[in-house]
Amino acid sequence: MLPTLKQLQHFIAIAETGQVSKAALRCHVTQSSMTASLKILEETVGAALFTRHAGGVRLTEAGGRFLRHAQQVEQAMREAMQAVSLRPSLATGAIEIGVTETISAYVLAPLMQALEKQFPALEPTFIELQRSDIEASVQRGGMEMALLLASNLPDDKALQCEPLIRSPRQLWGPPDHPLMSEGRVGLADVASHRYVLLDMDEHVATVNKYWGHYGLKPKPVYRSSSIEAVRSLVASGQGVTILSDLVYRPWSLDGLRIVRRQLSDPVPSMDVGLVWDPTRAHSQNFFEVRQYLLASFKDILRR
Repeated sequence: MLPTLKQLQHFIAIAETGQVSKAALRCHVTQSSMTASLKILEETVGAALFTRHAGGVRLTEAGGRFLRHAQQVEQAMREAMQAVSLRPSLATGAIEIGVTETISAYVLAPLMQALEKQFPALEPTFIELQRSDIEASVQRGGMEMALLLASNLPDDKALQCEPLIRSPRQLWGPPDHPLMSEGRVGLADVASHRYVLLDMDEHVATVNKYWGHYGLKPKPVYRSSSIEAVRSLVASGQGVTILSDLVYRPWSLDGLRIVRRQLSDPVPSMDVGLVWDPTRAHSQNFFEVRQYLLASFKDILRR
């Protein structure tokens, strides 16, 4: 017997929220129904998918492997539903879109595939630059739009920004790290442990801002512009880090496991936004691509 799509959606919700109660709210079902659904799923697949701890649940090794397949099944069903009504746009010609390093690494590939499908005659050119250079180009009229980390945009800029996703930041560590099993963990607890700091796309400024809000500082044992280096160091037990769900992967390149958990202190999400200059004239391509991204960006990332 195969699991139902609803069981897979419940499992994905539990995996992504880390708590049965939050998953139940997200799926608009009772907590008891969510628990029963998970029990039946584990019996069907013949393996425990989660372990329980004081703060909620976390994936087992088998659960981590199953999650990737479950997400692919859910996305395949979404694409099947979209294919019924998909009407590719007749937009044609060129459009320049700016992206920063983080967007290139974690968003660009599925974004390019989605635009090729929806706009087969469009010729998008993606240009990776620093945020300040992208802002200047958008205002000069070079790029028509850009995908940036919206939380990094200064408040005094004239550019308009529409949030596309808000990606929560969580604590990452190896499964056996003491912070991963404690009941409540705040930034003060993290400050007493070694920290691996990502230095990419203005991330350090963001870290200093929200840590400083609590009068705290992390203890970096290593600082790297490579997300894969950070992942490997965290997975091997050299320190913990706080990064967004958008860049999370359960395994390092050397095959070691990484788990994540919520912090008791509120920390800002990493927001990806679509940015443009509202004072300049825009092409029809701009309006069609903007409308598509605002409506479909979350689905694009699930592919």
